Amino acid sequence: MSDLDAQARERLHRTFEQLCRIPSETGAERVIADWVIDELTALGIEVQEDDCAAAAGAQAGNLLARIPGRGADGVEGGPQALLLCAHLDTVPLTALLEPVRRDGGWENAADGILGADNKAAVAAMLELARLLSEDGRQPTVTLELLFTVAEETGLNGSKHFDLGRIQSSLGFAFDHASPLGEIIVASPTHVRIDAELRGRAAHAGLAPELGVNAIVAAAAAITAMPQGRLDDETTANIGLISGGSATNVVAERCRLSAELRAVEAEQLDRYLTAAIDALQDGADSAGCDLDLSVARLFEGYRADPEEPAVKLAARALRRIGYEPSYRSSGGGSDVNNLRLGGLAAVNLANGTEHAHEPTERVSFAALEGNLELMLALVQEVSA
Repeated sequence: MSDLDAQARERLHRTFEQLCRIPSETGAERVIADWVIDELTALGIEVQEDDCAAAAGAQAGNLLARIPGRGADGVEGGPQALLLCAHLDTVPLTALLEPVRRDGGWENAADGILGADNKAAVAAMLELARLLSEDGRQPTVTLELLFTVAEETGLNGSKHFDLGRIQSSLGFAFDHASPLGEIIVASPTHVRIDAELRGRAAHAGLAPELGVNAIVAAAAAITAMPQGRLDDETTANIGLISGGSATNVVAERCRLSAELRAVEAEQLDRYLTAAIDALQDGADSAGCDLDLSVARLFEGYRADPEEPAVKLAARALRRIGYEPSYRSSGGGSDVNNLRLGGLAAVNLANGTEHAHEPTERVSFAALEGNLELMLALVQEVSA
């Protein structure tokens, strides 16, 4: 285990509570971004904010802070650098934010999300910065801290971040809601499908035979579209549907939105083709026109367990008493974009439970474990 003292642990908990009390759903990150800037600036750490806010659909830009390493010979700016990453935004709030300590963990006293996704990691990164800013604790390696925005709506902050600003060759995000010890070695490509079926309106009581019902066409398409878990690493979902104007009017229009996630490109192509064919067949069978758009929200990856970043994570986990395990995820993280940009990055579990749900929580052990793991990563890179 790490050498965290009681003061550092309690300070971590206070920071986490303060962060959770700040509303920061996607598009409303300004207050929390300023709070993080103030905390780091007070430690003498410079923070740079990029200009991606408008492009990402956020209220603030991505924040990059750097703690220079002293190098193996004691000179600042050593040859190695390590990146840690977390996102500032949350999914939309459904209740007040009232973080409380209960049953060995943090929960929201109200019936809504806590914000541990991803504030458990943000808090740990801030406390790590405090610890490494203390006399005699400056790291051998340069530490870069990246706080992204608009992650929850499609990794948009990191999508617009200029990776040319990064010195690190290795990076880690702490953004998977599963038990500590898990290393995420695969993440899917995420595709969104938006379709509008256009029929013809008519009076439903006087002349229904003159109408072409777009809802009926959509129903036929949805019945034939791939849905649910398709294999261990592929999922599909019909998430939104709307149409019609009144019960006495044959529905002229119907809109639906669906998603497809697949790690393997072959499976992505297979099921995307099946979804598009089902939509076209449904439209044709009813005599509707189809307007279709397909957007790739982020690209997937598969990491080799022998990659330096994966092996480093495993060593760091063992250092603090966890046996690493390797898993494929159905979700994305900023790591998807970091890897797409050429950075050897890996996503790590942060111990958050029930992310995006009203019962979201994080145990005290998991919150502290994030900080311990970050320290262990620094120590392993410095070794």
